[in-house]
Amino acid sequence: MLPHSYAVDSHSKSQDLACTILASSAPHQISSTCTSIESFLHSLSPDQSRHFFSLTFPTLICKLFGFEDATSSPPPPPQPASQQQPSPSSPSSSPNGWIDTVLASNDVDLANRLFALLAPNSLLFNAISAVDRLSLVKYVFPIERLPEWVRFMLSSENDSRVLSDLAPIFKNRVKEDSIKPNFYQLQLNVFEYYMFWFAYYPVCRGNGENCDVVSIKRNKRFKFENWVSSISGFSSTRRGAEVKIECNLYIRLLYAYLRSFVGVTDLNQQLPQRSSLLQYSSGYDSSVIAQAEFFVNALVNFWLVDNDFSPLPVNLCKSSGVSFPFRSVLGETPPTPGLGEVVKLFVKYLNLGLVVHRDGNENMENYGSPRWRVPGSFDAFKLRDVVAVSPGIGSWNLLIQRPLYRFILRTFLFCPVGASIKNISEVFSVWITYIEPWDISLDDFSDLDAVFDGSTKNGRKDSPQPQDRCFTSSWQGYVLANYLYYSSLVMHFVGFAHKFLHTDPEIIVQMVLKILNILTSSKELNDLIKMVDTAFHSKQVGSGKSMLNSLYRFVTPIREQLQDWEDGLSESDADGSFLHENWNKDLRLFSDGEDGGQQLLQLFILRAEAELLAVSGDNGPHNFQCIDSLKAQVSCLFGGHTVKVLSFSPEPKQPLQPRDEIFKPRRVGNHTLADVKYKGDWMKRPISDDEVAWMARLLVEFSGWINERLGLNQSESSQADPLYVEVSSDVVGNVFGLTDTMKAVLGAVGSWLVMLGVAVVKLMRKHGLRVNLRMLASKKVVMVLLLSAVYTILKKAFGMYQRV
Repeated sequence: MLPHSYAVDSHSKSQDLACTILASSAPHQISSTCTSIESFLHSLSPDQSRHFFSLTFPTLICKLFGFEDATSSPPPPPQPASQQQPSPSSPSSSPNGWIDTVLASNDVDLANRLFALLAPNSLLFNAISAVDRLSLVKYVFPIERLPEWVRFMLSSENDSRVLSDLAPIFKNRVKEDSIKPNFYQLQLNVFEYYMFWFAYYPVCRGNGENCDVVSIKRNKRFKFENWVSSISGFSSTRRGAEVKIECNLYIRLLYAYLRSFVGVTDLNQQLPQRSSLLQYSSGYDSSVIAQAEFFVNALVNFWLVDNDFSPLPVNLCKSSGVSFPFRSVLGETPPTPGLGEVVKLFVKYLNLGLVVHRDGNENMENYGSPRWRVPGSFDAFKLRDVVAVSPGIGSWNLLIQRPLYRFILRTFLFCPVGASIKNISEVFSVWITYIEPWDISLDDFSDLDAVFDGSTKNGRKDSPQPQDRCFTSSWQGYVLANYLYYSSLVMHFVGFAHKFLHTDPEIIVQMVLKILNILTSSKELNDLIKMVDTAFHSKQVGSGKSMLNSLYRFVTPIREQLQDWEDGLSESDADGSFLHENWNKDLRLFSDGEDGGQQLLQLFILRAEAELLAVSGDNGPHNFQCIDSLKAQVSCLFGGHTVKVLSFSPEPKQPLQPRDEIFKPRRVGNHTLADVKYKGDWMKRPISDDEVAWMARLLVEFSGWINERLGLNQSESSQADPLYVEVSSDVVGNVFGLTDTMKAVLGAVGSWLVMLGVAVVKLMRKHGLRVNLRMLASKKVVMVLLLSAVYTILKKAFGMYQRV
């Protein structure tokens, strides 16, 4: 029991420190405040720090990440349950956050000072661990900042109860609101609360910057080197010269937390708090493992899942009776932009454990999901049971397989027309990192290790590292467990490349060439991918010991993954894609049909040559050298000739203008029709910048309904004989009085109108015309209608005022 005088003193000092944090914006103020925080924590024992974490810590989080409400009001008074949370007034973060201040100032000293405060071995984290052990403080995380699917689950009493079973990260953390009955909230301890805000920060930044989408135009092209530097393997420079690695505080903290809480190897380095998860014995502190699982799950849910309308495996949702009805709302919503850099570091670090174990003579064939079993391996069915106790080789990869696949695929499918290609290149780099785990080494983290250790010498370089960075048979299990990354996702990316080739042909060609280089980098890898595809499309004959027969056991898991990982991700009619039929039921990379990989890549090469020829400049020779390399890689992947000889003359001809061209608009927004590469149904073309998106979708649906009701979707096949109705003379002669005369006249007028409508419909069917109300969704039309309505209302209002 604390003395009353000391409690009052601790409360007042915590409030004063919170006010000091709020007022700290300049670099020297931030540095001084960090010193004050450490001094205050040093003077407190764990059972005396309740007021600090109730009053000061939420304010520190707001100021650190730049959430705007930190400067809008003083810290709230403590509550008996000590449940405080910063609730930003808007989803965007303020540029006055300490992390942003460090990045803008490029001040190494300030970055090191803040890192010392927030590092996993700092005084602050030691105090957090001590407070959590005593369970002194609990926070309520604001529901509006949670991922979309979690918000939906918490809005229902029944779904809230099963949320803990569906996602272990929420186990024992979903509690009923003591103030509002039948409402549920998420209660977290100090470590969990901080990590949730840490994971939310880049999502908040990405959503805030999403409104400033840079449209790439031909007359204002970005330099080629500006984009390829962000793609792994395209540039030799690791990081731009604008920002020092020491000043990228968020990346430093992310790596430090991964290395400390989710270690993959100790590398003879004894960290102050904990060592490798792979070195834990059965009697090790389970809270360390729980922290690792919580941190990884938090990053997965905030970064990879977030607004995905199918956040959980389909079979898990069916068994739990849970369905997510917002597919129609989030169906074409891409992931949050700007996450590529942090996701790449996250994925590369988790896969580093596979490399370490492989170099340590661990058999990578033992790796895989519960269904993957290779001769001589341990029982993979026990892997999920082991993961909860001792996350080891493959356990983290199992956790990110599905979310990462959907994150990459949703980026390719739902990238809006006119969006910056920088975000695409970053996500593409994440994909490349994931499918090339053999290219990851401990030296890739040497710069971050040096910064983390506070010296330029990296202890990891003391241990010899293998020089071979290529696919070997030891990686066969990894490729089989992630086969869709090497097959189906490649096909989806080819469709994306066709769709966005006109935006920046140089970058798109480089991307396609990069993925083909990986698939053909090793004959063993190429043969393995082909043999699995052959087994997928054939039936097992006999029980021999051939390589092909040994791969039939993987067909069923791959088919289940295909249906689960691509759940609901079929391309719509308006995205210009090539994969409309059987979108998640078949593998088409090596298909011989028109929608197979070889045909689409041949078509891509022809289109790329034409695009590069139109924009050729100083990079002309290099671009066509890339085309030659692309042809060679396609030939290596599929065999035979790359591009068939054209059967027509390339000389331009002047064909007769078809009838459809007469009614087709000459311009789309600020672009001429010649610049638009969309070849599908014109009414269902992608949303352009000069249209109101939701109104365009609504009018397209309404137009489709009208066309369906009037039968305008099918042409007039035959002319029916005209019908003649013989009117009896008795009826004609029995028209008396004005009433009957008016009825006859109105009936005649109505009949003429109906006949006119039928004639118009027949004419539209004959000429293939349809109702298209989409033009009303133009921003210019909407603005004219809005101004007209405002003018009418104001005119009536002033008229009534003058009468009075």
